Amino acid sequence: MTGYTVHPSAIVDEGAQIGDGSRVWHFAHICAGARIGRHVSLGQNVFVGNKVSIGDRCKIQNNVSVYDNVTLEEGVFCGPSMVFTNVHNPRALVERKSEYRDTRVRRGATLGANCTIVCGVTIGEGAFIGAGAVVTRNVPDFALMVGVPARQIGWMSAFGEQLELPLAGTGEAVCPHTGDKYTLRGSILTRAVAGS
Repeated sequence: MTGYTVHPSAIVDEGAQIGDGSRVWHFAHICAGARIGRHVSLGQNVFVGNKVSIGDRCKIQNNVSVYDNVTLEEGVFCGPSMVFTNVHNPRALVERKSEYRDTRVRRGATLGANCTIVCGVTIGEGAFIGAGAVVTRNVPDFALMVGVPARQIGWMSAFGEQLELPLAGTGEAVCPHTGDKYTLRGSILTRAVAGS
């Protein structure tokens, strides 16, 4: 008896670890080496590779492939049909499995529908990648990124609201929903959780 739910059309290879309360929907394929946390939702047609770690409470929408060497921390949202890569310069006629680059998405980040995350980058905590953006370099915590290639246009709260702050310099903002305080120093935004 498992503590998670798998649709009959899904394939979960023997050896995959899936946490309690997680749900694997239609036509998903979870490889043997995958490590999936608790209360994770894997939508229709999701693929999870062998060398993948998915934290608790992540939501991976339909048609997303999470390839080897991708790590998702707790509470990451992957929008429909967004793309991860794991080889920087792929060629069908050149074997490059030994050249996979690590990609890490930090806690609470959002990856919008149809965005592409080029391998070897780190997406910061609470960052928000807009729909269709192509991320080619590291993204700061709480940054709002859009475009091709992705560029920063603002800052987002952990709640998912845009903050009234300059891209760099100094400033402070408070999330109206949570009361969390955000402080900008240079190009680094830090968060103080309300009541802590």
